[in-house]
Amino acid sequence: MPILTSPPPPTTFLSALSFPRIGLLLKSKSESASCFPFPSKSDKTLTTPLYGSRFAAMSWLGKLGLSFGTRSGISDEASSAIAQGPDDDVPAPGNEFAQFGAGCFWGVELAFQRVPGVTKTEVGYSQGNLHEPTYEDVCTGMTNHNEIVRVQYNPSECKYEDLLDALWARHDPTTPNRQGNDVGTQYRSGIYYYTEEQERAARESLERFQKTLNRQIVTEILPAKKFYRAEEYHQQYLAKGGRFGFKQSTAKGCNDPIRCYG
Repeated sequence: MPILTSPPPPTTFLSALSFPRIGLLLKSKSESASCFPFPSKSDKTLTTPLYGSRFAAMSWLGKLGLSFGTRSGISDEASSAIAQGPDDDVPAPGNEFAQFGAGCFWGVELAFQRVPGVTKTEVGYSQGNLHEPTYEDVCTGMTNHNEIVRVQYNPSECKYEDLLDALWARHDPTTPNRQGNDVGTQYRSGIYYYTEEQERAARESLERFQKTLNRQIVTEILPAKKFYRAEEYHQQYLAKGGRFGFKQSTAKGCNDPIRCYG
Protein backbone atom coordinates (compact mmCIF):
# COMPACT_ATOMS: atom_id res chain seq x y z
CA MET A 1 0.00 0.00 0.00
CA PRO A 2 1.49 3.39 -0.94
CA ILE A 3 2.35 5.89 1.77
CA LEU A 4 0.98 9.36 1.16
CA THR A 5 3.44 12.18 1.66
CA SER A 6 0.62 14.73 1.66
CA PRO A 7 -0.87 16.19 4.90
CA PRO A 8 -3.30 14.19 7.08
CA PRO A 9 -6.74 13.42 5.58
CA PRO A 10 -8.80 16.60 5.19
CA THR A 11 -12.03 17.14 7.03
CA THR A 12 -14.10 18.93 4.44
CA PHE A 13 -16.26 16.89 2.10
CA LEU A 14 -14.96 18.06 -1.27
CA SER A 15 -11.32 18.10 -0.25
CA ALA A 16 -11.69 14.58 1.08
CA LEU A 17 -12.64 13.41 -2.37
CA SER A 18 -9.12 14.13 -3.52
CA PHE A 19 -6.72 11.20 -3.73
CA PRO A 20 -3.36 12.72 -4.66
CA ARG A 21 -1.38 10.50 -6.99
CA ILE A 22 1.64 12.83 -7.08
CA GLY A 23 4.33 12.38 -4.46
CA LEU A 24 3.39 8.80 -3.57
CA LEU A 25 6.21 6.80 -2.01
CA LEU A 26 5.94 3.06 -2.55
CA LYS A 27 7.13 0.67 0.15
CA SER A 28 8.80 -1.48 -2.47
CA LYS A 29 9.34 -1.49 -6.20
CA SER A 30 6.83 -4.30 -6.51
CA GLU A 31 3.99 -2.23 -5.13
CA SER A 32 1.78 -0.15 -7.36
CA ALA A 33 -0.45 2.87 -6.84
CA SER A 34 -2.80 1.63 -9.56
CA CYS A 35 -6.36 0.40 -8.98
CA PHE A 36 -6.17 -2.81 -10.98
CA PRO A 37 -6.60 -6.17 -9.15
CA PHE A 38 -4.94 -8.92 -11.18
CA PRO A 39 -2.68 -8.00 -12.87
CA SER A 40 -1.94 -4.36 -12.09
CA LYS A 41 -3.25 -1.78 -14.53
CA SER A 42 0.31 -0.54 -14.72
CA ASP A 43 1.42 -3.82 -16.25
CA LYS A 44 2.47 -3.60 -19.90
CA THR A 45 -0.20 -6.05 -20.97
CA LEU A 46 0.36 -5.41 -24.66
CA THR A 47 3.65 -7.27 -24.43
CA THR A 48 2.28 -10.40 -22.76
CA PRO A 49 1.85 -13.60 -24.79
CA LEU A 50 -1.92 -13.50 -24.22
CA TYR A 51 -2.37 -10.03 -25.67
CA GLY A 52 0.33 -10.42 -28.29
CA SER A 53 -1.16 -13.57 -29.77
CA ARG A 54 -4.65 -12.10 -29.57
CA PHE A 55 -3.73 -9.04 -31.59
CA ALA A 56 -1.71 -11.04 -34.06
CA ALA A 57 -4.78 -13.17 -34.72
CA MET A 58 -6.95 -10.07 -35.03
CA SER A 59 -4.50 -8.59 -37.52
CA TRP A 60 -4.93 -11.62 -39.77
CA LEU A 61 -8.70 -11.49 -39.32
CA GLY A 62 -8.56 -7.88 -40.47
CA LYS A 63 -6.83 -8.90 -43.67
CA LEU A 64 -9.67 -11.32 -44.27
CA GLY A 65 -12.26 -8.59 -43.79
CA LEU A 66 -13.09 -9.72 -40.27
CA SER A 67 -11.23 -6.94 -38.57
CA PHE A 68 -10.55 -6.22 -34.91
CA GLY A 69 -13.47 -5.50 -32.68
CA THR A 70 -16.34 -6.33 -35.02
CA ARG A 71 -19.45 -7.51 -33.23
CA SER A 72 -22.02 -9.83 -34.80
CA GLY A 73 -20.67 -9.16 -38.27
CA ILE A 74 -20.81 -5.36 -37.91
CA SER A 75 -18.19 -3.69 -40.05
CA ASP A 76 -15.55 -1.47 -38.50
CA GLU A 77 -17.15 1.60 -40.05
CA ALA A 78 -20.61 0.74 -38.72
CA SER A 79 -19.19 -0.22 -35.32
CA SER A 80 -17.43 3.11 -35.02
CA ALA A 81 -20.52 5.03 -36.13
CA ILE A 82 -22.63 3.36 -33.43
CA ALA A 83 -19.99 3.92 -30.75
CA GLN A 84 -19.65 7.58 -31.72
CA GLY A 85 -23.39 8.19 -31.52
CA PRO A 86 -24.98 10.10 -28.64
CA ASP A 87 -25.91 8.42 -25.38
CA ASP A 88 -29.56 7.54 -26.01
CA ASP A 89 -30.30 6.11 -22.56
CA VAL A 90 -32.90 7.94 -20.51
CA PRO A 91 -32.37 8.90 -16.85
CA ALA A 92 -35.03 8.36 -14.21
CA PRO A 93 -37.82 10.96 -14.11
CA GLY A 94 -36.62 14.22 -12.59
CA ASN A 95 -32.97 13.22 -12.99
CA GLU A 96 -30.18 14.13 -15.41
CA PHE A 97 -27.06 12.39 -16.67
CA ALA A 98 -23.42 13.48 -16.50
CA GLN A 99 -20.31 11.66 -17.71
CA PHE A 100 -16.79 12.04 -16.35
CA GLY A 101 -13.40 10.42 -16.90
CA ALA A 102 -10.73 10.83 -14.24
CA GLY A 103 -8.52 7.77 -14.25
CA CYS A 104 -9.46 4.36 -12.84
CA PHE A 105 -13.23 4.41 -12.59
CA TRP A 106 -13.44 2.50 -9.29
CA GLY A 107 -12.35 5.35 -7.03
CA VAL A 108 -14.04 7.98 -9.18
CA GLU A 109 -17.36 6.20 -8.88
CA LEU A 110 -17.11 6.00 -5.09
CA ALA A 111 -16.37 9.72 -4.93
CA PHE A 112 -19.53 10.52 -6.88
CA GLN A 113 -21.60 8.01 -4.92
CA ARG A 114 -20.93 10.15 -1.85
CA VAL A 115 -22.13 13.40 -3.40
CA PRO A 116 -25.54 14.46 -2.01
CA GLY A 117 -28.14 14.49 -4.77
CA VAL A 118 -26.48 11.76 -6.83
CA THR A 119 -29.07 9.01 -7.23
CA LYS A 120 -27.15 6.44 -9.29
CA THR A 121 -23.69 5.77 -10.67
CA GLU A 122 -22.43 3.33 -13.29
CA VAL A 123 -18.97 2.70 -14.64
CA GLY A 124 -18.35 1.97 -18.28
CA TYR A 125 -16.66 2.94 -21.51
CA SER A 126 -17.31 5.80 -23.91
CA GLN A 127 -15.69 8.10 -26.49
CA GLY A 128 -14.24 5.15 -28.41
CA ASN A 129 -14.66 3.71 -31.88
CA LEU A 130 -15.80 0.17 -31.06
CA HIS A 131 -19.38 -1.02 -30.51
CA GLU A 132 -19.88 -3.11 -27.35
CA PRO A 133 -16.26 -3.06 -26.15
CA THR A 134 -15.03 -5.37 -23.42
CA TYR A 135 -12.61 -4.37 -20.68
CA GLU A 136 -9.89 -6.28 -22.51
CA ASP A 137 -10.64 -4.30 -25.68
CA VAL A 138 -10.37 -0.99 -23.85
CA CYS A 139 -7.12 -1.96 -22.13
CA THR A 140 -5.41 -2.46 -25.49
CA GLY A 141 -5.48 1.30 -26.06
CA MET A 142 -6.61 0.61 -29.62
CA THR A 143 -10.28 1.54 -29.26
CA ASN A 144 -9.81 5.08 -27.81
CA HIS A 145 -12.40 4.45 -25.10
CA ASN A 146 -12.14 6.19 -21.77
CA GLU A 147 -13.07 4.70 -18.40
CA ILE A 148 -16.21 6.66 -17.61
CA VAL A 149 -18.46 7.16 -14.63
CA ARG A 150 -21.98 8.01 -15.68
CA VAL A 151 -23.66 9.92 -12.90
CA GLN A 152 -27.41 10.27 -12.51
CA TYR A 153 -28.36 13.17 -10.29
CA ASN A 154 -31.38 15.14 -9.13
CA PRO A 155 -30.77 18.78 -10.15
CA SER A 156 -33.08 20.01 -7.40
CA GLU A 157 -30.69 18.50 -4.85
CA CYS A 158 -27.36 18.62 -6.68
CA LYS A 159 -26.12 21.24 -9.11
CA TYR A 160 -23.98 20.22 -12.07
CA GLU A 161 -21.33 22.56 -10.68
CA ASP A 162 -21.21 20.40 -7.53
CA LEU A 163 -20.28 17.42 -9.70
CA LEU A 164 -17.57 19.45 -11.40
CA ASP A 165 -16.14 20.44 -8.02
CA ALA A 166 -16.06 16.77 -7.03
CA LEU A 167 -14.29 15.91 -10.28
CA TRP A 168 -11.50 18.47 -9.82
CA ALA A 169 -11.04 17.37 -6.20
CA ARG A 170 -10.71 13.73 -7.18
CA HIS A 171 -7.91 13.70 -9.76
CA ASP A 172 -4.97 15.50 -11.34
CA PRO A 173 -6.27 17.04 -14.59
CA THR A 174 -2.80 18.10 -15.75
CA THR A 175 -1.37 14.66 -16.61
CA PRO A 176 -2.20 13.54 -20.18
CA ASN A 177 -3.51 9.97 -20.36
CA ARG A 178 -2.35 9.24 -16.84
CA GLN A 179 -3.35 9.12 -13.20
CA GLY A 180 -0.50 7.99 -10.98
CA ASN A 181 0.75 4.58 -12.11
CA ASP A 182 -2.27 4.08 -14.37
CA VAL A 183 -1.12 5.04 -17.86
CA GLY A 184 -3.09 4.88 -21.09
CA THR A 185 -5.73 6.69 -23.10
CA GLN A 186 -8.47 5.06 -21.00
CA TYR A 187 -7.26 7.09 -18.00
CA ARG A 188 -7.52 10.52 -19.60
CA SER A 189 -9.31 13.38 -17.94
CA GLY A 190 -12.62 14.25 -19.55
CA ILE A 191 -15.95 15.99 -19.09
CA TYR A 192 -18.65 14.79 -21.47
CA TYR A 193 -21.71 17.00 -21.59
CA TYR A 194 -25.34 16.26 -22.49
CA THR A 195 -26.59 19.82 -22.86
CA GLU A 196 -25.30 23.25 -23.83
CA GLU A 197 -25.78 24.31 -20.21
CA GLN A 198 -23.49 21.52 -19.04
CA GLU A 199 -20.88 22.46 -21.64
CA ARG A 200 -20.91 26.10 -20.61
CA ALA A 201 -20.66 25.21 -16.92
CA ALA A 202 -17.79 22.80 -17.63
CA ARG A 203 -15.75 25.36 -19.57
CA GLU A 204 -16.32 28.06 -16.98
CA SER A 205 -15.39 25.69 -14.17
CA LEU A 206 -12.20 24.62 -15.96
CA GLU A 207 -11.23 28.25 -16.49
CA ARG A 208 -11.71 29.02 -12.80
CA PHE A 209 -9.81 25.95 -11.64
CA GLN A 210 -6.96 26.63 -14.06
CA LYS A 211 -6.25 29.88 -12.23
CA THR A 212 -5.41 27.89 -9.09
CA LEU A 213 -2.80 25.72 -10.84
CA ASN A 214 0.66 26.37 -12.25
CA ARG A 215 0.35 23.61 -14.86
CA GLN A 216 -1.91 23.36 -17.87
CA ILE A 217 -5.17 21.42 -17.51
CA VAL A 218 -5.52 18.81 -20.26
CA THR A 219 -9.12 17.78 -19.52
CA GLU A 220 -11.11 17.27 -22.72
CA ILE A 221 -14.65 18.67 -22.88
CA LEU A 222 -16.73 16.87 -25.48
CA PRO A 223 -20.33 15.80 -26.16
CA ALA A 224 -21.38 12.65 -24.30
CA LYS A 225 -21.18 9.61 -26.56
CA LYS A 226 -22.81 6.20 -26.31
CA PHE A 227 -22.21 4.70 -22.90
CA TYR A 228 -21.27 1.04 -22.62
CA ARG A 229 -21.80 -0.32 -19.13
CA ALA A 230 -18.72 -2.13 -17.85
CA GLU A 231 -18.74 -5.72 -16.68
CA GLU A 232 -20.69 -6.32 -13.49
CA TYR A 233 -17.65 -6.93 -11.26
CA HIS A 234 -16.51 -3.35 -11.97
CA GLN A 235 -19.78 -1.82 -10.74
CA GLN A 236 -19.54 -0.26 -7.23
CA TYR A 237 -16.26 -2.15 -6.92
CA LEU A 238 -14.94 -0.40 -3.82
CA ALA A 239 -18.33 -0.19 -2.13
CA LYS A 240 -18.61 -3.97 -2.46
CA GLY A 241 -15.21 -4.52 -0.90
CA GLY A 242 -12.72 -4.30 -3.73
CA ARG A 243 -9.80 -6.64 -3.96
CA PHE A 244 -9.53 -7.48 -0.26
CA GLY A 245 -13.18 -7.37 0.79
CA PHE A 246 -12.95 -4.14 2.80
CA LYS A 247 -16.15 -2.26 2.00
CA GLN A 248 -15.93 1.52 1.78
CA SER A 249 -18.77 3.81 2.72
CA THR A 250 -21.02 5.37 0.10
CA ALA A 251 -22.83 7.50 2.68
CA LYS A 252 -23.71 10.96 1.41
CA GLY A 253 -21.17 13.50 2.57
CA CYS A 254 -18.76 10.81 3.77
CA ASN A 255 -15.19 12.11 3.73
CA ASP A 256 -13.31 8.93 4.57
CA PRO A 257 -10.17 8.64 2.42
CA ILE A 258 -10.82 6.54 -0.67
CA ARG A 259 -8.55 3.51 -0.70
CA CYS A 260 -8.30 2.45 -4.31
CA TYR A 261 -7.51 -1.20 -3.58
CA GLY A 262 -10.37 -1.49 -1.10
